[in-house]
Amino acid sequence: MANNPPFSRAFLILSTTLFLATNIIIIDARFVVEKSSISVIDPFDLRSKHDAAIGNFGVPDYGGSMTGTVVYPDKGSSGCSPFEGDKPFRSKSSRPTILLLDRGGCYFALKVWNGQQAGAAAVLVVDSRDEPLITMDSPEASSDADGYIEKIGIPSALIDHSFGETLKGALKKGENVVVKIDWTESMPHPDERVEYELWTNSNDECGVRCDEQMNFIKNFKGNAQILEKGGYALFTPHYITWYCPQAFLLSSQCKSQCINHGRYCAPDPEQDFGIGYQGKDVVFENLRQLCVHRVANESNRSWVWWDYVTDFHIRCSMKQNKYSKECAEEVMKSLNLPIEKIKSCMGDPEADVENEVLKTEQDLQVGRGSRGDVTILPTLVINDVQYRGKLERVAVLKAICAGFKETTDPPICLSGDLETNECLENNGGCWQDSQSNVTACKDTFRGRVCQCPSANGVQYKGDGYKYCEAVGPGRCMVNNGGCWSETRHGMTFSACSESDLTGCHCPPGFTGDGHKCEAIDECKEGKVCQCEGCTCKDTWGRFECGCKGDKIYIMEHDTCIERHTSKFGWFLTLLVLAAAVGAGIAGYIFYKYRLRSYMDSEIMAIMSQYMPLDNHQNQVVHHESEPLQQHSSV
Repeated sequence: MANNPPFSRAFLILSTTLFLATNIIIIDARFVVEKSSISVIDPFDLRSKHDAAIGNFGVPDYGGSMTGTVVYPDKGSSGCSPFEGDKPFRSKSSRPTILLLDRGGCYFALKVWNGQQAGAAAVLVVDSRDEPLITMDSPEASSDADGYIEKIGIPSALIDHSFGETLKGALKKGENVVVKIDWTESMPHPDERVEYELWTNSNDECGVRCDEQMNFIKNFKGNAQILEKGGYALFTPHYITWYCPQAFLLSSQCKSQCINHGRYCAPDPEQDFGIGYQGKDVVFENLRQLCVHRVANESNRSWVWWDYVTDFHIRCSMKQNKYSKECAEEVMKSLNLPIEKIKSCMGDPEADVENEVLKTEQDLQVGRGSRGDVTILPTLVINDVQYRGKLERVAVLKAICAGFKETTDPPICLSGDLETNECLENNGGCWQDSQSNVTACKDTFRGRVCQCPSANGVQYKGDGYKYCEAVGPGRCMVNNGGCWSETRHGMTFSACSESDLTGCHCPPGFTGDGHKCEAIDECKEGKVCQCEGCTCKDTWGRFECGCKGDKIYIMEHDTCIERHTSKFGWFLTLLVLAAAVGAGIAGYIFYKYRLRSYMDSEIMAIMSQYMPLDNHQNQVVHHESEPLQQHSSV
């Protein structure tokens, strides 16, 4: 019965004698009990908060919580037998049923299974004595356990004896007991990247546990690679080994199950030293898979480990007698992995020296900080906390998503099979602008946060619940920045200015606080159109200055000038214009005839120095013909 911390599962025995030797090491192991919190909400006089040890099976709701009504059965309070009736603990109200059961009589997992079959949404097991909380584990593989352990889909926890007795006492009095199981802080979430590890084994002949971990790797591969390729998560595989005690180094058991002269050992796959594969075969492949990850990580392809392990399990299974180095290299070739680099990483498994890779693995098995020793296979460690629950794709992905800092969840964590969008109902209770459909509700894996958004190039600020206001550049595009605005006679005035980010200010011609503005009668105030002979006409938001008589108003100088000039002025103006036109014509004639001819002669003189002109050519030909004529006369 799994009523004690399961230290022995990972450390399968070499022999009866070796079990006694290795058990000395195991006793000192530091096993950390991972916890959730339970708060009593009703009745009022019992309000309090307690720790609960998360069961190592089922599906804890990491990142979430559950509020439900506690029920303690009148018969069969141990939960070791199926409950009578058709789901007698199915909730009859909006709150789910949390079933309270007593410890003892059967496996923890069987109690939870029977509770799930009876309609309970969660099971709390009351410890039978006052002691520190322990982790409820599933039983070792057996025929009666195989049928239900993997089917458990509800959370469970072990609670203190005294706390459980208090709850039972209130229920016996007929009081309505409501508790909240909270897993929101069970998984640390310090930043926007999750770091997680899987402690596993390449052995595929260890029964239900091996099948469970290989099915998980195959099903989770796609999610893991999305998280790694997007830089959202850092994954590292690990493999458990132990060493053979000095006194047994020469035994057949150590020689068949250990490499490097007893330094690194794994259990015989068939539990039979005489047939089939040996433990050292498993250690060899564990080392190879570690090096596959190391080498792939060097080329920024760490996620190839998931492909290699999945393909190796399918192509090189022990069941098909293909578990070998040759098969492993075929898988590496198909994935374009550098085989020689991986061999170099593995080193010489037969050497009587420490293997750097495996020595690191043994050191990491020891718990540090908040993480306890790794003593169970398989074990998932997320943000340095050991995951408790079923090793199943959706359950593990929820736990990983709970490890992200609020509002930094990657898109894969907000998919429909993981969480519901709490912003869809009543906008999550957050602020919303119905006109622009902008909301402060932001859905996250743990629920929702009310946070003023940045939308359509506009930043909003406020408490996110009751109000959000547009601020900064672009604010005037949203409800006019919350400022006054009005349109009359085709003219619009606004108290919002893109260049003034300090608030709302009424524009020139208006007065008010910026949220309400009224037009000013500038003419009545007497501060405009003050020149002699000026007139003032007030309009909405503006004013117009004019002049008496036939004068025109010059706004820049706030003055009036005569609209018409005298006859002498007109004559003088015409005379100046005529003189200007005459000068222009004279200049053109001078350029056309005098200056142009001068320039042409200068250009021709220059050109004659470099090439014969037509008249020069004619002259030369004439002189050359004269001797010919003289010769002919002779």
